Amino acid sequence: MRPIEALAGEVLERQRAADLWRELRWVEGPQGPWIRIGDQKVLLLCSNNYLGLAAHPALQEAAARAARDYGVGAGASRLISGSMRVHRELEEMLARWKHAEAALLFPSGYHANIGAICSLVGKGDAVFSDALNHASIIDGCRLSGATIHVYPHNDVDALRSALAGSMARTKLVITESVFSMDGDVAPLPAIAEIAAKAGAILMVDEAHATGVLGPTGAGAAELFGLCDRIDVQMGTLGKALGTAGAFVCGSRALVELLVNRARPFIYTTALPPPIACAAAVAVDIARGASELRERLSAAAARLRHELRCLGYDVPEGLTPIIPVHVGESRRALALSQRLLEHGVFVQAIRPPTVPAGTARLRVTVMATHTREDLDHAVAAFRAVQGK
Repeated sequence: MRPIEALAGEVLERQRAADLWRELRWVEGPQGPWIRIGDQKVLLLCSNNYLGLAAHPALQEAAARAARDYGVGAGASRLISGSMRVHRELEEMLARWKHAEAALLFPSGYHANIGAICSLVGKGDAVFSDALNHASIIDGCRLSGATIHVYPHNDVDALRSALAGSMARTKLVITESVFSMDGDVAPLPAIAEIAAKAGAILMVDEAHATGVLGPTGAGAAELFGLCDRIDVQMGTLGKALGTAGAFVCGSRALVELLVNRARPFIYTTALPPPIACAAAVAVDIARGASELRERLSAAAARLRHELRCLGYDVPEGLTPIIPVHVGESRRALALSQRLLEHGVFVQAIRPPTVPAGTARLRVTVMATHTREDLDHAVAAFRAVQGK
């Protein structure tokens, strides 16, 4: 047996024994309300395509036109030969939308968070991170070399105390605005005030709020009127905006710093032109999509209420992310499989994505889900209940 086979076998066996084995499910068709898995048509309840834009005809046309005009790939990193007009125009549009001076594109939200955090802090500095922050934030904090302080989830008093006790040269507070696995919203007004009083830089990950929250969908920063008090905003193009990639926005000084220091930006091929052009159309649609956001909110509220009435452990919330708490990984996997047998596709979320003992189904709705779609979901959850 070759060493790689021995290593893989040992590690994967531990994964299976702990009910943490992961495998890909092959889906067919666009990311719409319904997809196909093999020969089965199933209701999709685990996509981040919140506004239903991933297969929007206007985005498809923009991507096709850009492929004809600019080609499929950017060819190189932005600092070599890959910085194109379509990138600049999208960045300018994103900055205006987020009420910021400038923005910078990244290939993914993972790249954006690691690049921003490692550019802002290093050895001798301190970062203050919410306990339920995304893995990309956790990894960015670790890679930065800064001293890491993890404060209990949304505990502003603990954050205040941790900041007061730090003598670090530079302090960075970082939180998600909408938490990806719980769907709850961070107390951003209080966090912004605490960070300002402590002289700390405030970074907010708006991945699951971009396109969803705020009068124009610009995120929780816009919802709370905090755009001018948040130093660094990260957002993604691959969730509510239906495309791929991410961006960081803030002051021009911040963007210049990232261009010079963010390794995931410097050493990665630029976003493909068709994606950049489709994302620009998505931003334009999202800014005026108040009706879509209202439909999304209503659909999420209805499904959340129905699941609670059935007796499922579902917390209150305002976002399209609806966690159905199960507890044990094995039970979450079994519930996911039974729902699939009833025509509903929703994934089991297990450690290390969530803390041990808090496995769940992460149900997400889209603005394009109809009343009949939600009825189908409720019927499926009723059918598998207690089995």
